[in-house]
Amino acid sequence: MHVAQKVAIVTGGGGGIGSALARKLAAAGAKVVVTDLDATGLDEIVRGDADHPGAALAVQADVSDDAQIASVIETAEKAFGPVDLYFANAGVAAGDELESDDAVWDLALDVNVRAHIRAARRLIPGWIERGEGYFVSTASAAGLLTQIGSAPYSVTKHAAVGFAEWLSVTYGDKGVRVSCLCPMGVNTKLLTDDAALSATAARAVTTAGSVLEPSEVAECVLAAMEAEQFLILPHPEVLEMYRHKGADYDRWIRGMRRYQASLLAQPS
Repeated sequence: MHVAQKVAIVTGGGGGIGSALARKLAAAGAKVVVTDLDATGLDEIVRGDADHPGAALAVQADVSDDAQIASVIETAEKAFGPVDLYFANAGVAAGDELESDDAVWDLALDVNVRAHIRAARRLIPGWIERGEGYFVSTASAAGLLTQIGSAPYSVTKHAAVGFAEWLSVTYGDKGVRVSCLCPMGVNTKLLTDDAALSATAARAVTTAGSVLEPSEVAECVLAAMEAEQFLILPHPEVLEMYRHKGADYDRWIRGMRRYQASLLAQPS
């Protein structure tokens, strides 16, 4: 899969991985509709790409709303033509521990999982008809392993991985390509904002491995798409961790308990 001349939608594109993806897609010759709840970062993407005028269009939208997802897709089709690539990148790190507020669980489910499902419902039939399309899901290493300190984040990222896997199995022979991005620490607001992950959850991420820049992750994504690779792991060590988990689940859980205890023993 080469992205040149393709029509792409990137959600959560106001900053972080989404912004980096939108810039690299435009630079590679794609027509990009970039969307986010916060319009500020979107305007910067569109204005900042002087070398590729008209390659990016900003649309403010909330991907937790099915009607707004539909509107973004319609806007892309009117501006550039049928959507070829969809990056379900928007995500929230809502929730602490078990999280007692159902509204927080609903937000995590809507943004991290249902937004992927709703977009796929609208795009997959057309892709099957045309024999081509690419769905890229931004999940997390937490979706393969777990997220210490946040049940909503861990559960919804597991679900995102599961949905991407199901899409690939079900429609892969009909021209629909699927990739699932599962990084560990990335230098974004999701990791650094005090209102996102709890201190323990953030510490679990930053002490597990290196914190990459969004541009590094975006490079990995485009390279994996060219190879039509399902699992995208910017942190290669995640694969080894995942293998340990599968090889001896009970031992892995005991190890994670010890890791959690060490994090909780550290001063805030």
